[in-house]
Amino acid sequence: MPTEREITEPVDLCLPDGRLNPAAVGWTRRPLHRANLRGWGRTKRWEYWGVVTPRHIIGIVASSLDYAGVHGVYVLDRETGEETARDAVVPLARGAAFPDRSGEGEAAVRGGGVAVGIRQRPGGTSLRAAARDVRIELEIPLPDGHESLGVVIPWSDTRFQYTVKDVGRPVHGRLVLPSGEHAIGGDGSFAVLDHGRGKWPYRMTWNWAAAAGPGVALQLGGKWTAGTGLTENALIVDGRLHKIGDELEWTYDRSGWTRPWAILGDRVEVEFRPFHEKASRVELGVVGSETHQCFGHFGGRARTDDGTWVEFDGLTGWAEEARQRW
Repeated sequence: MPTEREITEPVDLCLPDGRLNPAAVGWTRRPLHRANLRGWGRTKRWEYWGVVTPRHIIGIVASSLDYAGVHGVYVLDRETGEETARDAVVPLARGAAFPDRSGEGEAAVRGGGVAVGIRQRPGGTSLRAAARDVRIELEIPLPDGHESLGVVIPWSDTRFQYTVKDVGRPVHGRLVLPSGEHAIGGDGSFAVLDHGRGKWPYRMTWNWAAAAGPGVALQLGGKWTAGTGLTENALIVDGRLHKIGDELEWTYDRSGWTRPWAILGDRVEVEFRPFHEKASRVELGVVGSETHQCFGHFGGRARTDDGTWVEFDGLTGWAEEARQRW
């Protein structure tokens, strides 16, 4: 069984010279890292919030990739299948501001017809996003004792990533579309945070899955962590995080993304049944990305730290493959 170091005290991600701080390598149950990144060229910063409701799935991204800011607002109407996507690429990420710590400060981006503002405080997050024909206003409380997965993935002392994956947060607010105003919140609604800060290799492929239901949530990753000694895998039961250190085997059909997926390991036996694929491509010459994010339902089981299997069926969420040249 892999052994990963749990970090329990605040720590800087980088040394004064900008290299990875060895003391920062490990995982946390709440955000404790300060992303004191230095330099330009390989540095990536982003905030992604995904929201699931019985009627809609929402994705909001604000990012700085150094050479560009890539921002977007996405809404899927689960009843009609209609997609609303508004994306922007802002040269040199002009006007983008990101805090060093997850859960503190403000992130704000504006450009290309997309504006996102994220205000973070101890009790939760306020999020506002606007684009053509779309307006989103959300409050995302942070329940007492709620745990999230923070992890530093160390490819080398100059290439590394700090991520916080916070799955199953309560959410309420409103979504305004040309079809009208829709209330966000209540049973079947939750929010997911992907907070990222790091210095990346030029090429990378990753898998990510996140899902939640009453009392249980999943955070699963793959490919990009292989060989580093750390993973971004966890089971969350009643707000308590159970870290899973095994690399998982992901099986899916790249010629038919909405066919069932399997995600397997010693502590994870999951089938994912997609009902919708969101495909996106960004090409900017020598850099680009291709992402296939599928929304659907998860069934199966996962094992807690004490060896108890937790069974689930019908958890809603997504699984994706992303291939980056950046």
